[in-house]
Amino acid sequence: MLFKQQALLRQKLFVLGSLAVGSLLYLVARVGSLDRLPPICPVEGRFGSHSQDAITLRAMQFKRGLLHEFRKGNATKEQIRLHNLVQQLPKAIIIGVRKGGTRALLEMLNLHPAVVKASQEIHFFDNDENYAKGIEWYRKKMPFSHPQQITIEKSPAYFITDEVPERIYKMNSSIKLLIIVREPTTRAISDYTQVLEGKERKNKTYYKFEKMAMDSNTCEVNTKYKAVRTSIYTKHLERWLKYFPIEQFHIVDGDRLITEPLPELQLVEKFLNLPPRISQYNLYFNSTRGFYCLRFNIVFNKCLAGSKGRIHPEVDPSVITKLHKFFHPFNQKFYQITGRTFNWP
Repeated sequence: MLFKQQALLRQKLFVLGSLAVGSLLYLVARVGSLDRLPPICPVEGRFGSHSQDAITLRAMQFKRGLLHEFRKGNATKEQIRLHNLVQQLPKAIIIGVRKGGTRALLEMLNLHPAVVKASQEIHFFDNDENYAKGIEWYRKKMPFSHPQQITIEKSPAYFITDEVPERIYKMNSSIKLLIIVREPTTRAISDYTQVLEGKERKNKTYYKFEKMAMDSNTCEVNTKYKAVRTSIYTKHLERWLKYFPIEQFHIVDGDRLITEPLPELQLVEKFLNLPPRISQYNLYFNSTRGFYCLRFNIVFNKCLAGSKGRIHPEVDPSVITKLHKFFHPFNQKFYQITGRTFNWP
């Protein structure tokens, strides 16, 4: 009996020893193979054709890990110094258009490991009080990032505010500017719907869209109504072109970003001189919400706020027809200037 127990013990020790040796040999081979792995693909032409800086895997990991803590204000000065983090002025700004999909665009671009977003709208260039605080105040509103990453902010009021183009030009004359647009009439109704919801929350009454969008005296489109003026894209863009060449603008199709986001995001990656990193894996359709949601990794997913995708009120078809006719010549000019055509009425 004792002999059998000793034999069984020797057999177990042999198996355990074999497993240990095998594991050790695997680790040695694995370490050797890691040395032969190709390097992480660098970010060629980092936001321009002259920079050859590479974004390391370590920086990409911080983008999804430690940087989140830094944004919440949980980092010490020593941690910031050790990890070589800085608050950079943006190298690209989403300047508009309101209710065009600026939040969706910003969140989707944040899927890219080389992009760091400012979570809140800063309203630096369109707000005189904020602008008077100076450029350092603006920079300190930016998130922490690695020097090789690109910071992006969005404030859709920039597009329609007269003083903004000159102010941004004075900060950075070579900055990349993103404009996201939707079909003008749909955008105007969406604009109205957001204001209407705010009024209803405060138990305030509000005129119907038709009364706001049409001049009661002439029965023509009311160009004094802000929601209508904002949708005259070419008028605002012409003011920007006094300071920036058209090559520094990229027009994003906000309607397509809702239904087919990946091609639009790939165009933006190219415009920003970023390597392609956003894939279909990062975007999945949420049938309950009716929108695409974001997948950063196997653990972290994110959908846009529930306020996105509000149901629009029914609008008199004759008013919609008048708006389509009104916007048509402005749309044609917008196509000519930007070189991008949309299937708008």
